[in-house]
Amino acid sequence: MLVASLLAAPAWAQNVVAAGAWVRGTVAGQGATGAFVELTARDNAALVGVSCPLAESAELHEMIMDGGVMKMRALQRLELPAGKTVALRPGSYHIMLLNLRQSFRKGDSVPLTLRIEGKDKQVGALEVKAEVRDLTAAPASAPESSGHAHHMH
Repeated sequence: MLVASLLAAPAWAQNVVAAGAWVRGTVAGQGATGAFVELTARDNAALVGVSCPLAESAELHEMIMDGGVMKMRALQRLELPAGKTVALRPGSYHIMLLNLRQSFRKGDSVPLTLRIEGKDKQVGALEVKAEVRDLTAAPASAPESSGHAHHMH
């Protein structure tokens, strides 16, 4: 049955793969945290939005150096060039989860919905489960996930 549903899905549905998704843990009362993931598109695509049921809002951000000062700015879209992995990681592109509805503890799982625009301008949803890591977590050299990739459906 799974094969039939994959064959019936629109072509863009299998275009983007998410790997190594994680969220930085929080302390009680903390209102925001970062989410990180690696995205690889088979054909040109763009990340055009994100949502999370455990946060009032979620925004795509970029950290940039401006005159020796690191600044964060919101992005409306992030291009995903065909065949190249785009890493959302600390100090670079990332997702900000704002006005959190609960604390995130190591080992928890946070659901994220990434909105991906395909080369045909159609937007699809990519459901991702992000593992919560320690508050002090830094990017790992290899994803600490279970090794499962998430495909857009």
